[in-house]
Amino acid sequence: MSPAAIAAILLCVLLGALAVFQLALVFGAPLGRFAWGGADRVLPRAKRIGSVISILLYAAFAWIFLMRVGLAPLALPEIVVRVAAWVIFGYFVLGIPLNAISRSKPERYTMTPVSVVLAALALIVALG
Repeated sequence: MSPAAIAAILLCVLLGALAVFQLALVFGAPLGRFAWGGADRVLPRAKRIGSVISILLYAAFAWIFLMRVGLAPLALPEIVVRVAAWVIFGYFVLGIPLNAISRSKPERYTMTPVSVVLAALALIVALG
C-alpha cells in the first residue's frame, strides 16, 4: 500500500473521530469548550447546526481523499478530485492558526495539533 493510501486511511479515521465528536456536540454533550471558540459548554442551536454541517464536510473530505488514492471509485473527474484534495489541504492549513488563537485553552491545545496532523496527512494524499 502506498504512503498516500495509508495517509488517506489515517485521515478517514481521524475525520471519523471528529465526526463522532461533532455528533456528541449536536446531541448536547458538554464538550463545547473544545469547539467553535469554546464559549459554550453545551452548544446552542446555531452551533449545533454548524456541527451537522461539519459532519457532512468530513464525509465529503474522506470521499475525496479515498478517490484521490484509488480506494474509492472515481465519481468525479480526476482533475476535480486533485484540485479538491489541494483545496481541502488548504482548509486544514487555515485551521492551524485559527485553532492556535482560540480563546479556549482546551480547544487551542487539542484542536491545533489535530489540525497539524490533518494538514500533514492531506498533503501526503494531495501529493500522492
